[in-house]
Amino acid sequence: MKERVLILAPIGRDAQAAARNLADVRIDSLICLNTADLLLRLEEGGATALVTEEALLSSGTESLERWVTNQPPWSDFPFIILTSRATSEATHAYRLRLLRSLGNVSLLERPLNTVTLMSTVQAALRARRRHYEIKDYLLERDSMAAQLEDLVRKRTRQIQLANRELRRETSERKQAEAALQQAQKMEMIGQMTGGVAHDFNNLLTAVLGNLELATRRASDEKVQRYLEGATQAAKRGAKLTGQLLAFSRTQRLKTESVDLNAIVTAMSDLLFTTIGSTVRIETFLQKGLWPAVADPNQIESVILNLAVNARDAMPDGGRLTISTSNVVRDDPSKPYELGAGDYIVVSVADSGTGMTEEVLAKAFEPFYTTKPVGSGTGLGLSQVYGIAKQTGGTVSISTKVGHGTTMKVYLPRSTAQATSQPAQDHTTQTLRSHEATILVVDDDVDVRELAVSCLESLGYLVKKAEGGQAAIDLISAGAPIDLILIDVAMPEVNGVQAIRAITKIRPGVPFLYMTGYVGRTSLDPSEHRVLKKPFTIAELAEKVEELLFPDEGLRSSNLLSKVHHLKPIR
Repeated sequence: MKERVLILAPIGRDAQAAARNLADVRIDSLICLNTADLLLRLEEGGATALVTEEALLSSGTESLERWVTNQPPWSDFPFIILTSRATSEATHAYRLRLLRSLGNVSLLERPLNTVTLMSTVQAALRARRRHYEIKDYLLERDSMAAQLEDLVRKRTRQIQLANRELRRETSERKQAEAALQQAQKMEMIGQMTGGVAHDFNNLLTAVLGNLELATRRASDEKVQRYLEGATQAAKRGAKLTGQLLAFSRTQRLKTESVDLNAIVTAMSDLLFTTIGSTVRIETFLQKGLWPAVADPNQIESVILNLAVNARDAMPDGGRLTISTSNVVRDDPSKPYELGAGDYIVVSVADSGTGMTEEVLAKAFEPFYTTKPVGSGTGLGLSQVYGIAKQTGGTVSISTKVGHGTTMKVYLPRSTAQATSQPAQDHTTQTLRSHEATILVVDDDVDVRELAVSCLESLGYLVKKAEGGQAAIDLISAGAPIDLILIDVAMPEVNGVQAIRAITKIRPGVPFLYMTGYVGRTSLDPSEHRVLKKPFTIAELAEKVEELLFPDEGLRSSNLLSKVHHLKPIR
């Protein structure tokens, strides 16, 4: 239909004659009955229209002009109008109007020869083919433009997603950098704090040990009161040292599988007594809570510390909420520094004053406190932080000034059944004496002499060495030793290294570590052969007997029979 010629010549035999001539040169044509039929065929498709002038005069050109006006942009349909020889002004004006209204019009005056007609038709066909090429080009262009727009939309979407991912990665990188900087700062402070606490712990070990020995010897009640006062002050110092060691993550934790719900429930009376009646205490304990890896005594201290801090943040009273929950490994709310795995959270929230950004940035630093002078040491939160980190978890703070604070302690999930073992009370532990040779190894002379005096008072033969290498040399020389009591943190050769060397020389020799600061050693935190500094004589005696006489069961006897004959502490 695109190649056919539409013929409108209703008068005479012009239509048939034109159709025959076109057929002779293999051009398809179609004879139309009237203007309406021509319009219908134009809608179907055609290359050009061969129309006699009188056909348009009889039916008018309005409808045909509308069709020409509504052509698509690529189309300029060619019309061939066969005119008469009339030359009146009206005829001339009419033909000019046709040229203007129908656009692409060729006028051929009759009579005309076949060659003229065919050449004009061929020219119209070529022009129309060009129109269709333009149409195809425009369609292809539109298609390509649509494809390009679609590609641009897709690419824009990809860029948006990439930008969103970049912003997320940038945010995570900033969080990671902030977490790393905080961890490095806390690590540096922890190392410094641990070193100070180690030295202070040795001093307290000597002070408390000598006070205990002196107390056992003193008979004057007034002297006993003096010694008791000094002992209590030294114990407060030992408590501060313990908090420092907790922050530096160098204290020895007795971790086990614990039920946090049971611990919180058991602490209810203690919390009520400590917090007071102006604060309402609420607990929300998750059913089916997983067991957690923790030191039961230390986690109680953590909860109590957080509760006391919450109380102090609500001077006019308020609400304290303690809750527990399970946190799965892929929970997006987990703190960034936590490793993969499941965790258990114990949360302590208050409705108090909240923290400013400045306070929040320093909340875990030791000795930093916003409380009045004499109201706090600034070690509570640092101890909480250290215990959580040493256990394998962390602590997060969510706070807003005037809207309270929520502290969340994350602890690793335990795969073992939760147990709870009460701590042994050494205050009434009975002692007895035995004959055995014990080697005391410690680089601190005061602690070394204290241990020597205590063991000699129990009837043991005692040898001493001022360091790890000296102990190795003594054993290598063949000295008869039944037990080695050795400090962990010593210069050059530490206690762990010394014991490894000694057990190669004398396999199976019993040994007992003394430590208040593990530091950078490979001491197994589950090692049972550890005596924590500062220690009492009863604790020392019990540990020594456990290793020297493991098959005798529970040790029992009267208190030190030679207490009044103890050697003075140098």
